[in-house]
Amino acid sequence: MAVQEARQGGADPAAHEGGCTCGDCPHGAREGHRRAVAAFLVKRDEYATGQGLPAAVAHSASASRQWVSEELAQAAEAAAERGRAESAAWLARLWRRTAVAVWAGVVVLLLVQALTAIGAGWTSARTAGLLSAVLVAGALTAASWFHRARGGALAPVIGEDNRLSTSRAVAGSWVLFLAFAVLVLVGRLAAASGHRERYALIDGLELARGAGVVTVLAVVCGIAVLVRRVVGLRVQGQRLQKVRAHRPRAADLLTDDSGRGSFADIQYVVINGVALAFAAVRLARRPDQLPDLPWGLAVVVLVSAGTYLVGKYAEGGRPVILSVVRAREAGDLDAPIRTGDDIEIRGTGFVPAGAQGADRLARMVVRVGAVNVHVPLVPVVGGFDNPSDDLLTVPVPAEVEPGRVDVQVVTAAGVETNRYTVDITE
Repeated sequence: MAVQEARQGGADPAAHEGGCTCGDCPHGAREGHRRAVAAFLVKRDEYATGQGLPAAVAHSASASRQWVSEELAQAAEAAAERGRAESAAWLARLWRRTAVAVWAGVVVLLLVQALTAIGAGWTSARTAGLLSAVLVAGALTAASWFHRARGGALAPVIGEDNRLSTSRAVAGSWVLFLAFAVLVLVGRLAAASGHRERYALIDGLELARGAGVVTVLAVVCGIAVLVRRVVGLRVQGQRLQKVRAHRPRAADLLTDDSGRGSFADIQYVVINGVALAFAAVRLARRPDQLPDLPWGLAVVVLVSAGTYLVGKYAEGGRPVILSVVRAREAGDLDAPIRTGDDIEIRGTGFVPAGAQGADRLARMVVRVGAVNVHVPLVPVVGGFDNPSDDLLTVPVPAEVEPGRVDVQVVTAAGVETNRYTVDITE
């Protein structure tokens, strides 16, 4: 009733805080996701210690494993559904935050100009810079509103995998900075009264003075387009596994898909950040021309861009089956693989980066002949023992005909491994 009244405007919207679990407001989506994740973790740890098993399956190890796996898969999917709702609500809120951050930058610029104007006086260059910042902030705010359902001003730098793209963020930073620099020159040109001053400002746009910064802009924009193409082709060719992220994070700019720090990304962001800071200082010192980025610094940026591109070519890889053997417990006799036995599939790349969540692990499938076998989730306290990145354990179903059959793994990213032939006996 409280939720219904809040929707009708008869109750305080703050009633959605805390205990609300409905999916139509940010508070409810966030709280619902938190509770679903907490419930899943409790259930997983209970099953890991042998609690909660029904008596009908407790007598059979294979039956209890299958039952636990199905229960965990359903709970994980419920938590993932809550996570998708929370992600959509978070993106819807993000546009306001980006707009506030942009205008906060304008205020900071105003304060810096006011402090540096003490003693030196207010100049037309300061006015042009402030008006240029207002124009850029207004454009970003308008873009944020039009893309408010997809992250506001950050929408152009969010990749298809729902992560912040390092290459797009770097290119976007250079584009915004140079747009601001040109607007500063336009403002000064509009306020110039003498012919000599106007000609000097026009000469400030000559390519000879801004060749370094223009070259850097061309390279980083080309890298952003090329990286998207490279990643797309490698995913289509099954040479790279991509899993959609829960939501964008600032750490995406410095990490790989699994959340580990990436050297290629870190050096690209750091070097471009230093070059941008240098260009900003040059613009502040010489607001009558494009920032003249020295060729030494420009070459450093180009080397960084090349390193980043090579890193994109080198990352990832196709999952590979190296061997398939019969799983053997302590005390078992050595024997060939029969229907009903468990087999161990050893290899690499079975769990793609970013697919460590239970809802993604539950999507893994092993083809044994013509039969698709879902990889069972085997919980341990704090995680899962099966599946892992280099080892999968699955039962050989009774529907598999004896003889030589192919085994193939399909990962959560939809990528298929090589086929490995094994002999199944009766």
